[in-house]
Amino acid sequence: MRIAVPREVIDSEGRVAITPSGVHELVRHGHEVAVESGAGASASIRDEDFAAAGATVLPDAAGTWEFGDLILKVKEPVPAEYDLLREGQTLFTYLHLAADKQLTEELLRRKVTAVAYETVELPDRTLPLLAPMSEIAGRLAPQVGAHTLMSAQGGRGVLLGGVSGVYSARVVVIGAGVAGMNAAAMAVGMHADVILMDKDISRLRQADLLYRGRCKTVMSNGYEIERAVSEADLVIGSVLLPGARTPRLVSNEQVSRMKPGSVVVDISVDQGGCFEDSRPTTHSDPTYRVHDTLFYCVTNMPGAVSHTSTYALTNVTVPYALALADLGWHAAMRADRALALGLATHDGALVSAPVAEAHGLEHTPLEGLLGATPQWV
Repeated sequence: MRIAVPREVIDSEGRVAITPSGVHELVRHGHEVAVESGAGASASIRDEDFAAAGATVLPDAAGTWEFGDLILKVKEPVPAEYDLLREGQTLFTYLHLAADKQLTEELLRRKVTAVAYETVELPDRTLPLLAPMSEIAGRLAPQVGAHTLMSAQGGRGVLLGGVSGVYSARVVVIGAGVAGMNAAAMAVGMHADVILMDKDISRLRQADLLYRGRCKTVMSNGYEIERAVSEADLVIGSVLLPGARTPRLVSNEQVSRMKPGSVVVDISVDQGGCFEDSRPTTHSDPTYRVHDTLFYCVTNMPGAVSHTSTYALTNVTVPYALALADLGWHAAMRADRALALGLATHDGALVSAPVAEAHGLEHTPLEGLLGATPQWV
């Protein structure tokens, strides 16, 4: 199969969808790989490294997209890339379609087979291709929150860990999934006063046992969220419903009662965000003010640490990319239910039920596309 890896074009997105070792594996399996020149530069991977591993380095985006029957990316296509999509291509990337009706309609209109990293799901309900980026975003959130809290950034002028004789900052983490647990771990390590909230009591028990009182755990509900947010210096939103739009848990009115100069970091903004006023921002312009609170809603937080993120991501995506290349999307998904759950669109049909519900579109069941009973049924 002909596999293409374009350079990412989203603001300050330095990740790339393959490493030289990944190229080597794909070529070893008999596939042709093309990488756009400069695709790995921000991740400290040179064109020469890709070429040495067996890739063809192409000079521009148009030629790279045209080369590929299977397109490997990190972030979803943006409007400038829509015309590069073509019927029959398989696109394997993060998509977050529940928050992007325009892209959903483009993939359907252009009859692309789109497979979303974030909805590949193992039998134990874990999300193997989302987890490493959730880890990184979670670990970054207290760091960027601490930076934004500084007076020079317009924040409250609060040191996250406090100092002898002075209170630490109050950090509230909403959601105790992979991102939330990593955010709590970093905030605890920075000596903040941390509250972790979730609806799943088993996750809270896990955190309680792990931190032995250094992290307070609170059952997430409307009353407790309102109370915690009003007392917080930094609120980290890390709520996830796989493939679906994130529920809005904090209203504009509640934000109006937060401390002046407090900070919100909404990790879940990729899926719409869990604050009423969350809207996507970029690394070059990361924050905006709602009442007297600073919102940080960068959609590609892991792109800020592109070398680490690229290797963490491709560690888990390359085996699935190999399956798609070796078998084709149809046979690969008939053999692996986890990968099949990543299928978002195919030949003009919308396969993802949560995306269909989010946009009021017609849904085509997965089993109908895969034909006879798959091996995993």
